[in-house]
Amino acid sequence: MKKLSVIAFGGNALLKNDQAGTIDEQEQNVYDTCQHLVDLIKLGYDIVISHGNGPQVGNVLLQHEAGNRLYGLPKQPIDFCVAETQGSIGFMIEQQLSNVLAEHGITRNIITLVTQVIVDKKDEAFKNPTKPVGPFYSKEEADELAEKNGWVFHEDPRKRGWRRVVASPEPLDIPNWNVVEKLARERNIVITAGGGGIPAYTDKKGKITGIDAVIDKDLASSLLAAKIKADEFFILTDIPNVYINFHKPGEKKLEKITVKEIKKYLADGHFAEGSMAPKVRACIQFIENSGNEAIITKASQISKEGKGTTITLKINNKR
Repeated sequence: MKKLSVIAFGGNALLKNDQAGTIDEQEQNVYDTCQHLVDLIKLGYDIVISHGNGPQVGNVLLQHEAGNRLYGLPKQPIDFCVAETQGSIGFMIEQQLSNVLAEHGITRNIITLVTQVIVDKKDEAFKNPTKPVGPFYSKEEADELAEKNGWVFHEDPRKRGWRRVVASPEPLDIPNWNVVEKLARERNIVITAGGGGIPAYTDKKGKITGIDAVIDKDLASSLLAAKIKADEFFILTDIPNVYINFHKPGEKKLEKITVKEIKKYLADGHFAEGSMAPKVRACIQFIENSGNEAIITKASQISKEGKGTTITLKINNKR
């Protein structure tokens, strides 16, 4: 039986911290990341790809602000901007993955789906924004933008600067998940739930309406992976493993670990919010809903034995 995997691209798969974000930079990053998927595809894996959009959606928001200030163009809400980035990033992944597969003589259809994700309009997250979007700023720049636009900023856990934060409600449903599963199991590579999905809610009459938020892409990807009954759930990030005491005395790399063990580390505060904590929660959610394994690692480690940090229900689970 063929394996179905959901692979969540991290931000560095699209844009690295020291880059300006030109199309050439982003396309090269995506191309490099897609090269690491080839071994899985050659092994016969069916693949669904999701991706982040933090820097991109923040930049789109800034573009709307500038267009409004300079030319009087109407600003669009975050859900609209998420949809924009789903299309543009999906296009880049689809194009570069097509190029990679052609180089390796592999024929697969690739399709990008613009995806809404349903949240609760009354989610407590709207009272406490935590999700980082956009570029890093100095403290002085962040204070100025906060005063001017009413934005909220938090310092990055890895001390890279200050980023705007917005509400990040829990994803509850993905309306087209059954279409995603059907396409993927028919050997199509599907790119979906980009940026955590377009945030929307359903009112009492069943009407779907967008809402100002950014859904955590790992939690949305975890929900999707469980719904389509994925055999594995990969979260790609910029480090090869999860660590406890990260960048502190007693730092330790986690390799194979049970849900029970990693839950304790999470409760003890080893994983930073806005960084590794949501990734660990997403993996826990997937495993508890599916019984299958989740892996957090770098793209370059994805097809290797002893890959990254593998989280399982029981330590004797094997790939």
